[in-house]
Amino acid sequence: MRKILYIILDGLGDLPIKELGHKTPLEAALTPRLDKLAQSGRTGIVYPVEKGIAPESDIAVISLLGYDAHKVYTGRGPLESFAEGLEVHDGDLALRVNFSTVENDGVNIKDRRVGRNLTTDEATNLAKEINSKVTLSDGVFEFKNTIGHRGILVIRAMRSRLSGWVTNTDPAYDREGVFGIAKEKFEKKVMQSQPMPGYENNKEAQEGARLLNEFTQKSHKVLQESLTNKKRISEGKLPANIILSRDAGDHLPKFAKISEVYKGVKFGSFVEMPVEKGIAMLTGMEVVDVPSQTGHPDVDYVVWAKIALQNINRFDGLYIHIKGPDEPGHDGDYERKKEIIQEIDKHFFTSLLAKINLEDVIIAVTADHSTPCSLKAHSSDPVPLLICGGDIKPDGSMSFSEKTARLGSLGEILGRDLLGKLVELARQ
Repeated sequence: MRKILYIILDGLGDLPIKELGHKTPLEAALTPRLDKLAQSGRTGIVYPVEKGIAPESDIAVISLLGYDAHKVYTGRGPLESFAEGLEVHDGDLALRVNFSTVENDGVNIKDRRVGRNLTTDEATNLAKEINSKVTLSDGVFEFKNTIGHRGILVIRAMRSRLSGWVTNTDPAYDREGVFGIAKEKFEKKVMQSQPMPGYENNKEAQEGARLLNEFTQKSHKVLQESLTNKKRISEGKLPANIILSRDAGDHLPKFAKISEVYKGVKFGSFVEMPVEKGIAMLTGMEVVDVPSQTGHPDVDYVVWAKIALQNINRFDGLYIHIKGPDEPGHDGDYERKKEIIQEIDKHFFTSLLAKINLEDVIIAVTADHSTPCSLKAHSSDPVPLLICGGDIKPDGSMSFSEKTARLGSLGEILGRDLLGKLVELARQ
């Protein structure tokens, strides 16, 4: 069996941008290595979950690993909490959260991500204050910062179970059933959590929403008075003065092990974000440790390629999830998104391909979702896909981009069908 390199470039997909000559950042970027891979193989497009869904990364990754997210997903909160070492028992309310900035009224949002410059030390200090100074009536909680402005929250009721069927306080995300959905447009106001439609009379959902709202209000008061935030204000920075919550769940998902789904195929995974780590752990993939990013692409992406080369012989396949393009998409920074795509091509793929014989591997490159710069949010647009290596014959694709992928011989593929196809190709 050939080795599989399954590479996900987070938020890669985009829409044409006038300032880039009506090209997407991927089309405008100089990507000779990705183009060469496309020329040596076949291309197509992927709907990560299904047509019409603008997925968050978690349900997209679950689908791209071959699982039916409709059947196994229980919310992003439980996944990230588990990945970060917090216990999530059935009946606990687990949520993904952001440190954010609001006006003094505690309602109108200035910035959902605190200007993207909240340091780990600052976030850790703020988390300590919240854990030590906030108390809930009839409930306890654990709050933990993770990366930058991000964090996790687990709330436990004193006398009852809690239900995850509650709405977000983060206005940028909605819920369609258990799925978190990024909104293309939203009012920049902190929302009050309430039971989801159909659960209005559910006491566990009512109590979950009440405790979440109580936490939001009380933690806001603590953050407003924090010396860490007063120091940030004195430095001309935005204060991290409120916690926005989303993607609640009340129990962990139960996945069939990925080695069982693909009949003995052993996968390793290296990822950056807690949610992808949680999915990897729960699906039985071995998580390969990678160092924290230095902020220097010529160092970070070379290190990732080196780690992939060091570990490829330990596994039948490696799942590699690179966050890079997503953040500038959310910021609407198309020039930076183009630059990051170029840096990945230059530093990661150059280092990786220099030591690989394509006849011995199957390489797939795609994305978990599109993050168009014009929307500053995830969209339901499909993402480009290339597959090459092994005995795969070229289909005439000349580059790797959204436009050329639509013409490729792979056609349209649903995310949950992709990994099975790669395993099949690797076994030929």
